[in-house]
Amino acid sequence: MPIPTSMSVLESAVIAAPLSAVWHLIKLQDFSSFWRALKSSEVATGASVNDEVDVVKWTFTDGMVLEVKMEEHSSIEHYITYSVISAAPKMEYSSVVSTVRCFPVTSGEHEGHTFVQWSGNFSSDASADVIEDAKYKRREALADLAAAVTKK
Repeated sequence: MPIPTSMSVLESAVIAAPLSAVWHLIKLQDFSSFWRALKSSEVATGASVNDEVDVVKWTFTDGMVLEVKMEEHSSIEHYITYSVISAAPKMEYSSVVSTVRCFPVTSGEHEGHTFVQWSGNFSSDASADVIEDAKYKRREALADLAAAVTKK
């Protein structure tokens, strides 16, 4: 019998860089510029309409290839929401929708830094292992993002 689990994950970090430096990297086609788990992130063939990127192909270092579709984007509210529309090899679950949000820290000891949240909402057929894996992948990606913006 499967272990009952939440179908969502939410990881966050305070990154020691201003919002403008962090937000500059939060474009689906640019995730490989900071996320070490990605070998490449590129606009999928025929996926750009009027310079708006709609679908990006992520190739991971372990060989997994995902096509992710931009669902929402706000340069004012500083967030992107994307879904996985295809995977090779096939995923163990039906769907996932993820959001990356950035907030400027405006006061206190972390003033001038950026608070970043990365959530994922999975279909009900995702296992506890899938949720746990997503948690650690987001933590690693957030650490990679922090390293990328603070080394400049």
